[in-house]
Amino acid sequence: MIEFKNLWPCFSLWLLSSFSSLVTGMCIEFFQELQIDFSQYEHPVVLTVEAQAKYVGNVGGALSKNLFLKDKKHRYYVVSALADTKVDMKVLSQRLGLGKGGLRMAPEEALGEILKVPLGCVTPFALVNESASHVSLLLDKGFKTQERCIFHPLSNDMSISLNAFGLDKFLKSIGRDPTYIDLEANPPVGKDQPPDLASLVPSGSTVLPDLPEKIPSQDSSGNHPSAGNNSTAVTAKADKPSSAVQNVKEKSVNGVRPSIPSTDAGKFVEELLDRTSTLLLSEISEDSIKRHGGQLGAEVANNIKKCLREDLKNLATIFKNTAYTEGFYAGTHYQPKRL
Repeated sequence: MIEFKNLWPCFSLWLLSSFSSLVTGMCIEFFQELQIDFSQYEHPVVLTVEAQAKYVGNVGGALSKNLFLKDKKHRYYVVSALADTKVDMKVLSQRLGLGKGGLRMAPEEALGEILKVPLGCVTPFALVNESASHVSLLLDKGFKTQERCIFHPLSNDMSISLNAFGLDKFLKSIGRDPTYIDLEANPPVGKDQPPDLASLVPSGSTVLPDLPEKIPSQDSSGNHPSAGNNSTAVTAKADKPSSAVQNVKEKSVNGVRPSIPSTDAGKFVEELLDRTSTLLLSEISEDSIKRHGGQLGAEVANNIKKCLREDLKNLATIFKNTAYTEGFYAGTHYQPKRL
């Protein structure tokens, strides 16, 4: 078989950056339309709060961690907190009226099916998606005390900072009433003391397609690293900023545009095909032609199908999500003239 070990990592990274460009551009444009005051910072892909802190830890803002959770009745929750807030899942579960073991990390498949974001990109902004309409959002009251708070805008190769007022404005624009709570509180729950957060339990459940459920543990920023973590108290503390902060590129808000137009599916697909063709041709050598002869085309096609199948499914999901978001925004801001 043809070795694609040199081809696939390059193409996979490009495809991932294209996805990030698409969804980030959509989110940024939404902020602009709402006239939300924010700053944005580009950086390499980060998978933890600690890694994020190396690039944006000194830009002026409090880092956040975001957890995607589910209960036994298939109801989902996004818990968004300051990076140094201690979130004890057993205590939180009791406060919601779910018992000590009522909450668990949501499966990896739910990220794509419900929040429409890849691993490492859990964020309150993902609730713009129609598929997340039944997801409950629990916000750390500590955000209210910060001048600026830092989140990922649907992708983890960029961070944005904004104040609680800007976050509230975004959430209200999508029909959400922001709820801030003390995530470190541990009030007693008993017969005469009902759960104080029971009203935040979603009224509806979300049933995912029948998929093999993998439940890797999430780290403090809402990611699913390969290493497990059985602790029920999820904590994180931002590292001190390093010299890597100098590599962060801050763009003016007015100049933000995704590298591939988020609304033009044709151009996106054409560029994808062009780059794929270029990469493929660069990998086909005289040696591979000699070894495979007339079977070379079939060999290439089979390997590309295997490599691209899942990524292209994700791409289709992102375009569907983009179309919904823009349609939602147009519907809420366009008022037809009355005859």
